[in-house]
Amino acid sequence: MTQATLFDEGPIKSSIEGLVYEPEFLSPDEEKELIEIIKTLPLHAARYKQYVARRRVVSFGGSYDFDVNRLLPGIQLDGRLHELRDRVEEWLGVPPGDLVHALVAEYEPGTPLGWHRDVPDFEMIVGVSLGGHATLRFRPYPDAPTTRKVVQLDVAPRSIYKLAGEARWLRRASCGGPLPSGLDGCEPPDSEIPRETAMQRLLSFAYRSRMSTIGQKRSFNSRTRHEVQYV
Repeated sequence: MTQATLFDEGPIKSSIEGLVYEPEFLSPDEEKELIEIIKTLPLHAARYKQYVARRRVVSFGGSYDFDVNRLLPGIQLDGRLHELRDRVEEWLGVPPGDLVHALVAEYEPGTPLGWHRDVPDFEMIVGVSLGGHATLRFRPYPDAPTTRKVVQLDVAPRSIYKLAGEARWLRRASCGGPLPSGLDGCEPPDSEIPRETAMQRLLSFAYRSRMSTIGQKRSFNSRTRHEVQYV
């Protein structure tokens, strides 16, 4: 049975706890409208410490300072993106206002994409992908190369996915195509994994939810073990 056959039924949970994917979350017309909105946003080159990524981003609700590993205040979400945020909250089944951060990213062909985790300030990560296809790969964290099991997910334009629980805190992700929804393409030169590059242009949204009590404990453990990763 293929992934396409499985995903015809709506949201599908993967073999990794907390990873959920659904294709055709948006219609083609909705995708076109969002792409036109993105063209008007103040996108700028993403930075990780002294490195500059080959992607452009804009953050709403906070901006992460990787020099001090701290979330700083940011601009409010563009009003034209409220409807998409509300739909994502409805898809998640969370209260209105639970999604407190948004990242819009533009990936051009040739963007380097490596293994990473999201910053530890948010509970769930939800991605909406536009314009291009991607293949997400997930492996356990901390990594054990001798017993490594990599799970692969083909992500289509207009689809949505969620990272929570194990998928959020105990996995790292990489991508063989443009990396959707906030999963970073900024990789330092000494990455332990050979880089793969984007083959087509991708536009994406990442929405992040406010932290729960359990998430606060996981976030604290991540910080004390110096596991802060960039997104």
